[in-house]
Amino acid sequence: MERRVANVDPGTLRVSEADGQQGVDVGRRHERVPLRHRTRYLFDRTLARSTGALLGWVAVCCLAVVVPVSTLLVWTDPNAPRSLSGRLVQVWRTSAETLRLGVATGAPLRMLLSVLLGLIALLCVSTVVGVVTTGLGDRLAELRRGRSRVVERGHTVVLGWSDQVFTVVGELIAARSTGTRPVITVLADRDPQAMETALTSVLGVTAGVRLECRTGVPSDPGALALVSPGAARAVVVLPAEDTDGDLTVVRTLLALRTVLGPRGGPRVVAAVHDGRRLQAARLAAGPRGTVLGTDQTTARLLVQSARRPGMSAVLRDLLDFSGAEFHIADVPQAAGLSFEQAALRLETSCAVGFLRADGRPVLTPPRGTVLEAGDRLVTVAHDDGPTPFGAHRAPVDPTALAPAGPPPEHPSRLLLLGWNRRAPLIVDTLRRTARPGATLDLVTGLEPPRVEPRTDPSPLGLTHHPGDPSAPETLTGLDLRAYDGVIALGADRQEGGDPERADDRTLLTILNLRSWEEETSGVLPVVAEMRDHRSRTIAPLGPAGDVIVRGELSALLMAQIVHTPELAAVFEEIFAVRGGALALHPADRYVRPGRAASFATVVAAALRGGECAIGYRAHDPRALRPHESVRLCPGKSERRVWHAEDEILVLTPGRAESVHPPQLTVPGTRTGHGEQGVVPRQGDSPPAVPGAADIAP
Repeated sequence: MERRVANVDPGTLRVSEADGQQGVDVGRRHERVPLRHRTRYLFDRTLARSTGALLGWVAVCCLAVVVPVSTLLVWTDPNAPRSLSGRLVQVWRTSAETLRLGVATGAPLRMLLSVLLGLIALLCVSTVVGVVTTGLGDRLAELRRGRSRVVERGHTVVLGWSDQVFTVVGELIAARSTGTRPVITVLADRDPQAMETALTSVLGVTAGVRLECRTGVPSDPGALALVSPGAARAVVVLPAEDTDGDLTVVRTLLALRTVLGPRGGPRVVAAVHDGRRLQAARLAAGPRGTVLGTDQTTARLLVQSARRPGMSAVLRDLLDFSGAEFHIADVPQAAGLSFEQAALRLETSCAVGFLRADGRPVLTPPRGTVLEAGDRLVTVAHDDGPTPFGAHRAPVDPTALAPAGPPPEHPSRLLLLGWNRRAPLIVDTLRRTARPGATLDLVTGLEPPRVEPRTDPSPLGLTHHPGDPSAPETLTGLDLRAYDGVIALGADRQEGGDPERADDRTLLTILNLRSWEEETSGVLPVVAEMRDHRSRTIAPLGPAGDVIVRGELSALLMAQIVHTPELAAVFEEIFAVRGGALALHPADRYVRPGRAASFATVVAAALRGGECAIGYRAHDPRALRPHESVRLCPGKSERRVWHAEDEILVLTPGRAESVHPPQLTVPGTRTGHGEQGVVPRQGDSPPAVPGAADIAP
């Protein structure tokens, strides 16, 4: 295309097309660059050349300052020589003394030799200073990298780094005794300064506790020696969130056993995600080790919270060190008494069982069980001081007791939104505890999860609804009013995406459910699983909503076992063998509604049914979140008017559950146990294989 040049002026060139289109600027008017920018540009170019150029600039700058100042000092000195040559000699001496170049005067050669000696001396001194500075810097950097050995006794060692580290360290700080300054050492393959900064920023003030962070791979015996595990009071092994996190825990336990040797050693508390790794981890931990399953405890907590809103807050209160918690109490006066008599003599604590002399726990025993000498009571109390034991049992009003009889059974209908590795455990727990007529609806995407066929069916009915759990149109197609509870699951970290954004879709699901509550003026019990504890503070929860942080309960259990090792068998019985042994039941199951009665009356009524009462939740319709107001360990003599809407927190005998995960898989995977059944979609006809439609034991 033909072009022509037009409208040319000094500094600007405009090119226009022959077809008459507007021209485009291709040049700019030359702007004068400020002097400071040109000077800085010249200086940067000079410094980039070599070390000699840098030394030259330093010499020029020094002379530009020292010589004029020395001249000014000489000319303003009343005792200075009168002649110009004498004053110049004095200026030379002052400048030479300042620059440490020697002060010889006379012939030029003599002055040059003096300058040469001064430069050699300056070079030698600078070299020595540089060597010493470099050595000290390397040593300080080595210390900052956390490679020095911890020389302590009775400290607590935490191996690994995950979201649970904040809960474990925070509870260990809260459990410290008054007047002591415990030492908590963390070993992980991270920068020690970054670990200490993260802990202090999340936990806040850690006054009274000394944190020692060391860098190294916890599964390396050489790195374990840095934290002196043999002299520690307890060792905690945290599971990582990656795919091989459980294998890393097993390897760390084996390395720890190698370092400690066959003789004794501290208490070891560890956790794994997959229940299939429990047996191997327990073998690696040895007889002094306790290994928990985080996915199993999280799944059971989600089920309990879905059935009874507020259960997660109750468990946090029971397992942290800020309120009431489990204790082992030596009460010699209880020997020869029945368990009911001993329980009613405890005014400020609640008995839930006892430990035999061999450490075997006996929880929720029959009320007529006689305590023997050497038995220790398992109680729930607000402090770990001496347990007050009264001379007489608290008064019980027999006329206020509710009529004995089987509790009414109401089948529940639950909604499960999302799918992850804990979803099969949730379904299995619901299957084992389902009443006839109970249903579970799944919203897990386009493909339904596959179920291993079983021979004996379960009363739980299972239906799949395809769709995105976080999409509003998916929830619109469901009758949310018909559900007794909703469980919202988040994605596992290894399933893809940024781990810091793992809770975003779950927050979107909660927001949609909250929008439905506001539009319909309804109350929907929602329990959501989160990965980040900070997500709990921003979750848009309704009046009956709750958030469970993944692995938080296991971290609290680990801290409790570190503080009181005897509780390991108690927690194993409550959270693993029985499964869901803590429950909230209506108050009219124990006392007559509208009657004033003491809490001792409630305890006696619970013992009559084989349960142990440890608190209550008063019904307050004016409260914004009434499900979180649970009072633990009230005084036995405390009297109040009980209403049918009140709830009693009890430890039940529970039902034994298998510790093995169910044969339930995510779409596209196989279990290795034969052909899989498929959960039917909504509107599908039942499958031909018996048991494939339901989840059977």
